[in-house]
Amino acid sequence: MRVVVVGATGNVGTSLVRALAAEPEVTSVLGLARRLPGWHPEGVEWAGADITSDDMAAHLRGADAVVHLAWLIQPTHDPVLTWRVNVLGGIRVFRAAVEAGVRTLVYASSVGAYSPGPKDADVDESWPTHGWPTAAYTREKAYMERVLDHLEVEQPQLRVVRMRPGFIFKREASTEQRRLFIGPLLPNRLVRSSTIPVVPDLPGLRFQVVHSLDAAEAFRQAVVRDVRGAFNLAADPVIDARELARLLGARTVRLPLPMVRSALATTWQLRLHPAAPHLFDAVLRLPVMSTARARDELGWQPRHSATDTFAEFLAGLRDGAGFDTPPLAPATSGPMRAREVATGTGNRP
Repeated sequence: MRVVVVGATGNVGTSLVRALAAEPEVTSVLGLARRLPGWHPEGVEWAGADITSDDMAAHLRGADAVVHLAWLIQPTHDPVLTWRVNVLGGIRVFRAAVEAGVRTLVYASSVGAYSPGPKDADVDESWPTHGWPTAAYTREKAYMERVLDHLEVEQPQLRVVRMRPGFIFKREASTEQRRLFIGPLLPNRLVRSSTIPVVPDLPGLRFQVVHSLDAAEAFRQAVVRDVRGAFNLAADPVIDARELARLLGARTVRLPLPMVRSALATTWQLRLHPAAPHLFDAVLRLPVMSTARARDELGWQPRHSATDTFAEFLAGLRDGAGFDTPPLAPATSGPMRAREVATGTGNRP
């Protein structure tokens, strides 16, 4: 089986190409990325490709399965650009897979595709996927779900699998995630219990996480098993303010939600951090997912707990951890994070 991974140099991609290369049923793995890495794991080939402009079918011909991971979450101040990459670029990948005669398409959707839902009960994969309309990330993920709905009807010979993970972390992706969601102004040394005395306890602050290696294992299973449809991916327990406070050795403090939201909106508009307040709105409304289908049909069992995964991420933040691919490398930020500042926080990729 030949597998092509589109967007293979990021958080999940670096974990997945290694998992696929170790899979006996997989005979070759091609990783596609806009910027090629210095990392060359055994059994993985690399090729450069831009999903918005290159001939994707040329890269996908001869593949049995395609895993589409490529996604641009920044710049949050330019949602037209992220739509062009994430939606229009994703559609180009899907069409190229059909043109190339690929039999299996595995797509990285997200918990963010789900409509607002309960925090005190689990929802399965039948929960509506309309996202949160004001956040570009959730709006784009929801739109791609509709694109896949049509694709399944129009191309019944194509086995389509949608993976809907919670927030994905690993140590090596910590610097990238600081760059994408926190920005250049947070010193690494401040990410420790002695400097974070309190955690805001906000209504709706409950979310699910999964380790990148565990997510990759689920993607691998989706490639080699004859399954279709959507699968939720998350580890236990659900992370809330109390769990965050325990991990940081801090205490929780109840704060007025409008005050916190207003502060985030103001600092985002001032380019002091890259994460748009609309994404914060979406996180507070995300449902808690049931992972029963992934466990039953994929035989998937996460090896890392949610608390261990988040603790690994925090340790990676403190240490400035990264990896030898352009999305994950600390050098991407430039000396003294100069490239982050120069491009404008949340304004340009």
